[in-house]
Amino acid sequence: MVTKPNFKEVPVREAVGMVLPHDMTQILPGKFKGRLFKKGHVITEEDIEPLLSIGKEHIYVLEMPPGHLHENEAAERIARAVAGEGLSFSEPYEGKVSLKAAYKGLAKVEEAAVHAINELEAIALSTILTNQVVESGQTVAATRIIPLIIEEKRIVQLEELARSWGRPIVRVVPFPARRAGVVTTGKEVYSGRIEDKFGPVIRQKLEALGSTVVEQRIVPDDKEMIEQEIRRFLDQGVDLVLVTGGMSVDPDDRTPGAIAAVATEVVRYGTPMLPGSMLMVAYAGDVPILGLPGAVMHEPFTSFDVFLPRLLIGERIVEQEITRLGYGGLRNC
Repeated sequence: MVTKPNFKEVPVREAVGMVLPHDMTQILPGKFKGRLFKKGHVITEEDIEPLLSIGKEHIYVLEMPPGHLHENEAAERIARAVAGEGLSFSEPYEGKVSLKAAYKGLAKVEEAAVHAINELEAIALSTILTNQVVESGQTVAATRIIPLIIEEKRIVQLEELARSWGRPIVRVVPFPARRAGVVTTGKEVYSGRIEDKFGPVIRQKLEALGSTVVEQRIVPDDKEMIEQEIRRFLDQGVDLVLVTGGMSVDPDDRTPGAIAAVATEVVRYGTPMLPGSMLMVAYAGDVPILGLPGAVMHEPFTSFDVFLPRLLIGERIVEQEITRLGYGGLRNC
């Protein structure tokens, strides 16, 4: 059961020299909502009118029971308990502490741990979804307690739960610089009849995550030539190979067969996500080989965008992760 704080009521005009036990918020509809006075502020004569303007005829001096924590200290301890690499903390604001990305990277959030923490009484931990690309300074999580004060043993319980997880509950993984080879297939592109649209899009996506395309090779719809170019990139030691074109069910499309011939493991050809259902994920040893669907050229977010950030930080994609894309995977269709 949550402990109710004990307050001593003091008329605001008699409160000069006293310390505010919590933040005071001012709301001006349509104009402003924010902190007027910070917790710990010593009231002066000049503060009396601003306090009266937000309806504070009295202030309440908090009498902290033994073994309890104020909301600000509790929020700071929760933040420290759940945070891993790549995060910085805001100062407490109205009892809340935000965890912000220290750099651009991939947010990793342990969903089950977040649920377990929020099952503890009077605790609120809110996060973004895992595997989201975040920018430096972006809020990844925020936490607070529900009451103004809380028994310290409840925070200790949370800290023990967080430690028992064995890995950070919230973290941001930086993107290392990776090198990708691109094989573009299609006799219409190879002959120069149409302009390649895949290359610029792939370069942009990789460069946005700190990686580069070392080279793009264009070949016709010839299985042996596609295999040859994939192997050439593997021999160069690239970190991943991306193959574009020829991924449909048309009998002339040779790309899936070429990837399968080179790969040591084909994880899956086809996903339930739309757009991007014709994605192929395979590996040659530890090097990912992806066959990219045509939607990558013209859709801002496809199945390729789901897996690319994870591949760049070195995670290996398994089949179940691909088959689960259908739930919530309908976009722009």
